[in-house]
Amino acid sequence: MIKKTFFLLSVLSVLNISAQQNYEWLKIKKYKVATLSDELKETSGLKFAGEKLYSFNDGGNTSEIFELDKSTGNIINKINTGLTNTDWEALTSDESHFYIGDFGNNWGIRKDLKIYKVPKSSPTHSETSETISFHYPEQKEFIGKPHNNNWDAESLIYKDGHLHIFTKEWQSYQTAHYRLKSTSSEEIHNAEKLETYNLGYLATDASYFKNKLYIIGYTRKMEVFLTVFKEDREGKFFTQKPQKYYLGQTSKLGQIEGIAVNDDGMYISGEAFKFKIFNAKPSFYFIPKEKLPWVSP
Repeated sequence: MIKKTFFLLSVLSVLNISAQQNYEWLKIKKYKVATLSDELKETSGLKFAGEKLYSFNDGGNTSEIFELDKSTGNIINKINTGLTNTDWEALTSDESHFYIGDFGNNWGIRKDLKIYKVPKSSPTHSETSETISFHYPEQKEFIGKPHNNNWDAESLIYKDGHLHIFTKEWQSYQTAHYRLKSTSSEEIHNAEKLETYNLGYLATDASYFKNKLYIIGYTRKMEVFLTVFKEDREGKFFTQKPQKYYLGQTSKLGQIEGIAVNDDGMYISGEAFKFKIFNAKPSFYFIPKEKLPWVSP
Protein backbone atom coordinates (compact mmCIF):
# COMPACT_ATOMS: atom_id res chain seq x y z
CA MET A 1 0.00 0.00 0.00
CA ILE A 2 1.08 3.59 -0.63
CA LYS A 3 1.23 4.58 3.01
CA LYS A 4 3.51 1.67 3.93
CA THR A 5 5.84 2.27 0.96
CA PHE A 6 6.35 5.92 1.80
CA PHE A 7 6.68 5.27 5.50
CA LEU A 8 9.27 2.53 5.06
CA LEU A 9 11.37 4.57 2.63
CA SER A 10 11.48 7.54 4.94
CA VAL A 11 11.52 5.90 8.34
CA LEU A 12 15.29 5.99 8.84
CA SER A 13 16.05 9.30 7.18
CA VAL A 14 13.49 11.88 8.25
CA LEU A 15 14.06 13.75 11.49
CA ASN A 16 11.35 14.29 14.03
CA ILE A 17 10.85 18.05 13.68
CA SER A 18 8.52 18.38 16.63
CA ALA A 19 9.75 19.60 19.97
CA GLN A 20 10.49 16.62 22.16
CA GLN A 21 8.74 16.33 25.48
CA ASN A 22 9.80 14.56 28.64
CA TYR A 23 8.59 11.00 28.85
CA GLU A 24 8.88 7.83 30.90
CA TRP A 25 9.64 4.31 29.70
CA LEU A 26 7.02 1.57 29.46
CA LYS A 27 8.70 -1.06 27.32
CA ILE A 28 5.97 -3.43 26.12
CA LYS A 29 7.95 -6.07 24.22
CA LYS A 30 7.92 -8.40 27.23
CA TYR A 31 4.12 -8.20 27.31
CA LYS A 32 3.65 -9.77 23.89
CA VAL A 33 0.89 -12.38 24.04
CA ALA A 34 0.83 -13.68 20.49
CA THR A 35 1.55 -13.22 16.81
CA LEU A 36 -1.70 -12.30 15.10
CA SER A 37 -3.20 -14.44 12.37
CA ASP A 38 -2.31 -13.66 8.75
CA GLU A 39 -5.96 -12.65 8.40
CA LEU A 40 -5.08 -9.65 10.59
CA LYS A 41 -1.58 -8.87 9.40
CA GLU A 42 -2.69 -5.32 8.54
CA THR A 43 -4.62 -4.75 11.76
CA SER A 44 -5.50 -1.08 11.92
CA GLY A 45 -7.27 -0.67 15.24
CA LEU A 46 -8.43 -2.33 18.43
CA LYS A 47 -11.61 -1.65 20.37
CA PHE A 48 -13.88 -3.00 23.08
CA ALA A 49 -17.63 -3.26 22.51
CA GLY A 50 -18.91 -4.25 25.91
CA GLU A 51 -16.71 -7.12 27.08
CA LYS A 52 -15.77 -8.20 23.55
CA LEU A 53 -12.55 -7.12 21.84
CA TYR A 54 -12.53 -6.37 18.11
CA SER A 55 -10.05 -5.53 15.38
CA PHE A 56 -10.07 -5.08 11.58
CA ASN A 57 -7.75 -4.52 8.62
CA ASP A 58 -7.09 -1.22 6.87
CA GLY A 59 -7.83 -0.21 3.28
CA GLY A 60 -7.47 -2.69 0.45
CA ASN A 61 -8.62 -5.58 2.63
CA THR A 62 -11.94 -7.18 3.46
CA SER A 63 -14.83 -5.43 5.22
CA GLU A 64 -14.75 -7.82 8.17
CA ILE A 65 -14.65 -7.05 11.88
CA PHE A 66 -12.81 -9.71 13.88
CA GLU A 67 -13.62 -10.63 17.47
CA LEU A 68 -10.46 -11.61 19.34
CA ASP A 69 -9.86 -13.84 22.31
CA LYS A 70 -8.48 -11.44 24.93
CA SER A 71 -6.14 -14.07 26.37
CA THR A 72 -4.63 -15.43 23.16
CA GLY A 73 -5.32 -12.88 20.40
CA ASN A 74 -6.91 -15.65 18.33
CA ILE A 75 -9.84 -14.83 16.04
CA ILE A 76 -13.00 -16.34 17.54
CA ASN A 77 -15.62 -14.68 15.35
CA LYS A 78 -15.86 -12.79 12.05
CA ILE A 79 -18.47 -10.23 11.07
CA ASN A 80 -18.67 -9.47 7.36
CA THR A 81 -20.33 -6.06 7.21
CA GLY A 82 -20.70 -6.05 3.41
CA LEU A 83 -19.48 -2.45 3.33
CA THR A 84 -16.67 -0.91 1.30
CA ASN A 85 -13.26 -0.68 2.95
CA THR A 86 -11.74 2.33 1.20
CA ASP A 87 -9.39 3.10 4.07
CA TRP A 88 -10.74 1.88 7.39
CA GLU A 89 -8.66 3.25 10.23
CA ALA A 90 -10.73 3.24 13.42
CA LEU A 91 -13.51 1.45 15.27
CA THR A 92 -15.66 2.39 18.26
CA SER A 93 -19.15 1.63 19.56
CA ASP A 94 -22.09 2.69 21.68
CA GLU A 95 -24.65 0.36 23.26
CA SER A 96 -26.33 -0.54 19.98
CA HIS A 97 -23.95 0.29 17.11
CA PHE A 98 -20.44 -0.09 15.79
CA TYR A 99 -18.86 3.00 14.22
CA ILE A 100 -16.22 2.33 11.56
CA GLY A 101 -13.99 5.23 10.58
CA ASP A 102 -13.38 5.15 6.83
CA PHE A 103 -11.37 8.35 6.92
CA GLY A 104 -7.77 7.35 6.20
CA ASN A 105 -6.43 10.25 4.11
CA ASN A 106 -2.73 9.85 3.45
CA TRP A 107 -2.77 12.20 0.45
CA GLY A 108 -4.95 14.81 2.15
CA ILE A 109 -7.37 15.05 -0.77
CA ARG A 110 -10.34 12.87 0.16
CA LYS A 111 -13.75 14.48 -0.09
CA ASP A 112 -15.61 11.31 0.87
CA LEU A 113 -14.63 11.03 4.53
CA LYS A 114 -17.18 8.90 6.34
CA ILE A 115 -18.05 6.85 9.38
CA TYR A 116 -20.24 3.78 8.98
CA LYS A 117 -22.84 3.28 11.71
CA VAL A 118 -23.53 -0.46 11.89
CA PRO A 119 -26.26 -2.01 14.10
CA LYS A 120 -24.84 -4.66 16.40
CA SER A 121 -28.08 -6.60 15.98
CA SER A 122 -27.60 -7.03 12.21
CA PRO A 123 -24.00 -6.10 11.31
CA THR A 124 -23.87 -8.42 8.29
CA HIS A 125 -26.68 -6.63 6.47
CA SER A 126 -25.18 -3.54 4.83
CA GLU A 127 -28.62 -2.16 3.95
CA THR A 128 -29.27 -1.51 7.66
CA SER A 129 -26.08 0.51 8.06
CA GLU A 130 -25.96 4.29 7.97
CA THR A 131 -23.26 6.61 6.64
CA ILE A 132 -22.12 9.70 8.51
CA SER A 133 -20.31 11.87 5.96
CA PHE A 134 -18.17 14.75 7.19
CA HIS A 135 -15.39 17.19 6.36
CA TYR A 136 -12.95 19.43 8.19
CA PRO A 137 -14.13 23.06 7.77
CA GLU A 138 -10.56 24.32 8.24
CA GLN A 139 -9.31 22.46 5.17
CA LYS A 140 -9.34 24.88 2.24
CA GLU A 141 -7.01 23.13 -0.21
CA PHE A 142 -7.13 19.60 -1.61
CA ILE A 143 -3.68 19.30 -3.13
CA GLY A 144 -2.16 15.84 -2.98
CA LYS A 145 0.67 15.76 -0.44
CA PRO A 146 1.24 12.08 0.38
CA HIS A 147 2.29 11.70 4.01
CA ASN A 148 2.89 15.44 4.17
CA ASN A 149 -0.47 16.88 5.18
CA ASN A 150 -2.48 17.42 8.36
CA TRP A 151 -5.84 15.94 7.28
CA ASP A 152 -5.26 12.26 7.95
CA ALA A 153 -6.89 10.45 10.90
CA GLU A 154 -6.82 6.99 12.48
CA SER A 155 -8.39 7.54 15.92
CA LEU A 156 -12.05 7.52 16.93
CA ILE A 157 -13.93 7.28 20.22
CA TYR A 158 -17.59 7.54 21.22
CA LYS A 159 -18.41 9.74 24.23
CA ASP A 160 -21.50 11.53 25.52
CA GLY A 161 -23.57 10.93 22.41
CA HIS A 162 -20.89 12.21 20.02
CA LEU A 163 -18.05 10.81 17.95
CA HIS A 164 -14.59 12.22 18.59
CA ILE A 165 -11.82 12.11 15.99
CA PHE A 166 -8.13 12.69 16.71
CA THR A 167 -6.12 13.56 13.62
CA LYS A 168 -2.84 12.09 12.41
CA GLU A 169 -0.86 15.13 11.29
CA TRP A 170 2.12 14.23 9.13
CA GLN A 171 3.45 17.79 8.90
CA SER A 172 3.01 19.07 12.43
CA TYR A 173 3.16 15.88 14.55
CA GLN A 174 0.18 17.36 16.38
CA THR A 175 -3.30 15.96 16.83
CA ALA A 176 -6.54 17.92 16.60
CA HIS A 177 -9.64 16.86 18.53
CA TYR A 178 -12.80 17.05 16.43
CA ARG A 179 -16.37 16.37 17.58
CA LEU A 180 -19.05 15.00 15.29
CA LYS A 181 -22.71 14.09 15.60
CA SER A 182 -23.33 10.35 15.77
CA THR A 183 -26.42 10.55 13.56
CA SER A 184 -26.48 10.34 9.79
CA SER A 185 -28.14 12.86 7.48
CA GLU A 186 -28.28 13.75 3.80
CA GLU A 187 -25.90 16.62 4.45
CA ILE A 188 -22.17 16.44 5.03
CA HIS A 189 -21.43 17.17 8.69
CA ASN A 190 -18.98 19.87 9.72
CA ALA A 191 -16.52 18.32 12.15
CA GLU A 192 -16.18 20.72 15.09
CA LYS A 193 -12.59 21.41 16.13
CA LEU A 194 -12.30 21.54 19.93
CA GLU A 195 -8.58 21.58 20.74
CA THR A 196 -5.08 20.75 19.49
CA TYR A 197 -2.10 19.11 21.14
CA ASN A 198 1.54 18.71 20.09
CA LEU A 199 1.98 14.94 20.46
CA GLY A 200 5.41 14.75 18.88
CA TYR A 201 4.39 11.64 16.92
CA LEU A 202 1.74 10.31 14.53
CA ALA A 203 -1.50 9.31 16.26
CA THR A 204 -2.59 5.86 15.06
CA ASP A 205 -5.34 4.93 17.55
CA ALA A 206 -7.10 6.15 20.68
CA SER A 207 -8.99 4.59 23.57
CA TYR A 208 -11.28 6.26 26.12
CA PHE A 209 -11.80 4.65 29.50
CA LYS A 210 -12.87 6.07 32.87
CA ASN A 211 -12.28 9.71 31.96
CA LYS A 212 -8.88 9.09 30.43
CA LEU A 213 -7.86 9.31 26.79
CA TYR A 214 -5.04 7.11 25.51
CA ILE A 215 -3.39 8.04 22.19
CA ILE A 216 -0.79 5.69 20.70
CA GLY A 217 1.44 6.07 17.64
CA TYR A 218 4.96 6.31 16.26
CA THR A 219 7.52 8.67 14.78
CA ARG A 220 9.27 8.36 11.44
CA LYS A 221 12.34 7.22 13.40
CA MET A 222 10.47 4.06 14.51
CA GLU A 223 9.82 5.29 18.08
CA VAL A 224 6.52 4.12 19.56
CA PHE A 225 4.81 6.37 22.12
CA LEU A 226 1.70 6.50 24.27
CA THR A 227 0.22 9.63 25.84
CA VAL A 228 -2.38 9.49 28.62
CA PHE A 229 -4.69 12.50 29.04
CA LYS A 230 -7.17 13.31 31.81
CA GLU A 231 -10.60 14.64 30.85
CA ASP A 232 -11.55 18.01 32.34
CA ARG A 233 -15.00 19.18 33.46
CA GLU A 234 -15.80 20.51 29.99
CA GLY A 235 -15.09 17.18 28.32
CA LYS A 236 -11.77 18.27 26.85
CA PHE A 237 -8.45 16.46 27.20
CA PHE A 238 -5.65 18.86 26.30
CA THR A 239 -6.02 21.41 29.10
CA GLN A 240 -3.83 19.52 31.58
CA LYS A 241 -0.32 18.17 31.26
CA PRO A 242 -0.50 14.50 30.20
CA GLN A 243 1.79 11.55 30.87
CA LYS A 244 3.91 10.36 27.95
CA TYR A 245 5.56 6.94 27.64
CA TYR A 246 8.10 5.44 25.26
CA LEU A 247 7.03 1.88 24.39
CA GLY A 248 9.84 0.65 22.15
CA GLN A 249 10.82 0.44 18.47
CA THR A 250 8.58 -0.33 15.51
CA SER A 251 11.27 -2.66 14.19
CA LYS A 252 10.69 -4.92 17.21
CA LEU A 253 7.06 -4.29 18.14
CA GLY A 254 5.45 -4.08 14.71
CA GLN A 255 3.74 -1.01 13.27
CA ILE A 256 1.56 -0.16 16.26
CA GLU A 257 -1.98 0.65 15.14
CA GLY A 258 -4.38 -0.34 17.94
CA ILE A 259 -5.07 0.30 21.62
CA ALA A 260 -7.95 -0.71 23.89
CA VAL A 261 -8.20 -0.25 27.67
CA ASN A 262 -10.52 -1.87 30.22
CA ASP A 263 -10.51 -2.84 33.91
CA ASP A 264 -8.06 -5.68 33.22
CA GLY A 265 -5.38 -3.52 31.64
CA MET A 266 -4.23 -2.30 28.24
CA TYR A 267 -4.31 -4.19 24.92
CA ILE A 268 -2.15 -3.13 21.97
CA SER A 269 -1.92 -4.45 18.41
CA GLY A 270 0.63 -3.91 15.66
CA GLU A 271 0.62 -4.86 12.01
CA ALA A 272 3.50 -6.56 10.25
CA PHE A 273 6.57 -4.39 9.62
CA LYS A 274 9.22 -5.24 7.05
CA PHE A 275 12.11 -3.06 5.96
CA LYS A 276 15.61 -4.27 5.01
CA ILE A 277 16.88 -6.23 8.01
CA PHE A 278 13.76 -5.53 10.10
CA ASN A 279 10.96 -8.06 10.07
CA ALA A 280 8.39 -7.71 12.86
CA LYS A 281 5.31 -9.91 12.73
CA PRO A 282 1.78 -8.66 13.46
CA SER A 283 1.63 -8.70 17.24
CA PHE A 284 -0.80 -8.62 20.15
CA TYR A 285 0.18 -7.24 23.57
CA PHE A 286 -1.48 -7.13 26.97
CA ILE A 287 -0.20 -5.09 29.91
CA PRO A 288 -2.00 -6.03 33.15
CA LYS A 289 -3.57 -3.23 35.16
CA GLU A 290 -1.10 -3.61 38.03
CA LYS A 291 1.83 -3.04 35.63
CA LEU A 292 0.50 0.28 34.32
CA PRO A 293 2.45 3.15 35.92
CA TRP A 294 -0.53 5.52 36.13
CA VAL A 295 -2.63 3.06 38.16
CA SER A 296 -2.45 3.57 41.91
CA PRO A 297 -1.49 0.44 43.91
